[in-house]
Amino acid sequence: MNKSEFIRNMAEKAGCTRAVAEANFDAFIDTVTEALKEGDKIQLVGFGTFEIKDVPAKTGINPLTQEKVDIPACKKPSLKFGNSYKEKFN
Repeated sequence: MNKSEFIRNMAEKAGCTRAVAEANFDAFIDTVTEALKEGDKIQLVGFGTFEIKDVPAKTGINPLTQEKVDIPACKKPSLKFGNSYKEKFN
């Protein structure tokens, strides 16, 4: 499912227009992004937790040249699904 199919399904389930569903989707993404940039953790009970994780610096290997490459530390967004959500699939 791509973004436009997802928005179409959201609109059908919510009983609203695709424009309203797309605006809500964009607002959700913007809100999550802003909160994570500020260092907040977002816990949506019954779904999961969004947070930023620190990835330490490490040394990798270029598979073509076998040369060692330094990979700098960075921050990455993470979503950990809650147990009640995971149980829906098993």
